[in-house]
Amino acid sequence: MVDDKNRCGWVGSDQLYIEYHDKEWGVPVYDDQILFEFLILEGAQAGLSWLTVLRKRENYREAFANFNPKEVATWNKKEVERLLQNAGIIRNRLKVTSAITNAQRFLEIQQEFGSFSAYQWQFVDGKPKQNAWSDNSQVPALSPEAEAFSKDLKKRGFRFVGPTIIYAHMQATGMVNDHIVNCFRYSELS
Repeated sequence: MVDDKNRCGWVGSDQLYIEYHDKEWGVPVYDDQILFEFLILEGAQAGLSWLTVLRKRENYREAFANFNPKEVATWNKKEVERLLQNAGIIRNRLKVTSAITNAQRFLEIQQEFGSFSAYQWQFVDGKPKQNAWSDNSQVPALSPEAEAFSKDLKKRGFRFVGPTIIYAHMQATGMVNDHIVNCFRYSELS
């Protein structure tokens, strides 16, 4: 499908990427299960392209109990071995075990703050940060907010949550609007 919409330069021509950009990226998310999904997927993406992860997303949903943190938090070595046999996901032991650890820590945050959403959004004072980049080269790989968020997650025992991963999570979940200003989504999300 070709159209005349201006998009962020990273999108390219892959239909999956276009749909993700047009419908999800940068849309504020407050649902804990979706936030958990993005947290796990962003961690899985480390060192790989986001398109690789998007292509495996449905497999992840199936393999990780539709990203139910309560279920994932109970998994043990047997579940890790099952996941490492699943060719539909990224079969990296550290990433798989970190998803389980992160689910456990995620539940602790929910208990402490009432929701992961309440915890997450405090790092941007509860509302999306509106940037105004004119070119993709201006979009940063991290921010002071991402560094603070990452540091706090690490302190709580999360893994695969460095500041660059967390900034990507913030972009994906709409904590920051990093669509470039001539992208049609920029004004829609401002």
